[in-house]
Amino acid sequence: MAGTRHEMPELPDLSDEYANAAHIPGGADFLPRWTVQAAAFRDALGDRAVLGQPYGPGPRDWFDLFMPAARARGTLVFIHGGYWRAFDPRLWSAFASGALARGWAVAMPCHTLAPDARLSAITTQIARAVDAIALVQPGPLVLTGHSAGGHLVARLACTDVALAAAPRVARVLPISPLSDLRPLMQCDFNADLRLDAAEAARESPALRTPRAGIDAHVWVGSAERPAFRDQARWLGTAWNAPVTEDPGRHHFNVIDGLADPGSALLRAALAGL
Repeated sequence: MAGTRHEMPELPDLSDEYANAAHIPGGADFLPRWTVQAAAFRDALGDRAVLGQPYGPGPRDWFDLFMPAARARGTLVFIHGGYWRAFDPRLWSAFASGALARGWAVAMPCHTLAPDARLSAITTQIARAVDAIALVQPGPLVLTGHSAGGHLVARLACTDVALAAAPRVARVLPISPLSDLRPLMQCDFNADLRLDAAEAARESPALRTPRAGIDAHVWVGSAERPAFRDQARWLGTAWNAPVTEDPGRHHFNVIDGLADPGSALLRAALAGL
């Protein structure tokens, strides 16, 4: 009928699909426990915990570096989660213990949080951090990160991101990564991220081309929210990379293997290096 206005259908709110703590028994207890463990770990490591190393002029342009007792075999870079809008790496310090026991150094960079930075700017910032870490740490680099951090390490493995240290990156291991950001535009936290269709597509590793020569392995818990298992599968399919579903692991304890030198997770990260 002429003059009839056709309304666009309202898209569903996906906020709960990407919520974690409310769907994990005891979910509220993890952050306080990690905080206590992290402080104890740093204290016990003494001068092998080299804290707050700057990689730029900004207040969150720093990384912590944890060194093994002997000469490091390489450096594992871990990037934390929090939907790019919460926390800093000190919450996860204790998860460096597994790689340290295997003779690897561990670097944990900080980055500016949304809404103070767009995701594209955070990607560039983390690339600068990895380049700075590579300047002070010899040997191979393995990049791993959890959730939003999994997204960031996957982005650094894409051909469109400038990364001087790329030839030294032997492997990327995104853990529970966000690989296609387009669904996040339908979540309430996009008020902070401010993703639009163009940036969501541009910053989605599953829609980008991975660098040649970098081994990729995607990790996710079998008991995670379906949205996160989908995100892991999308990345693995797009990159022709293996996807491991860690049996019984949810979004918070899926990283426990980083603290266990004999875990399947660390074997996947460091095997053959």
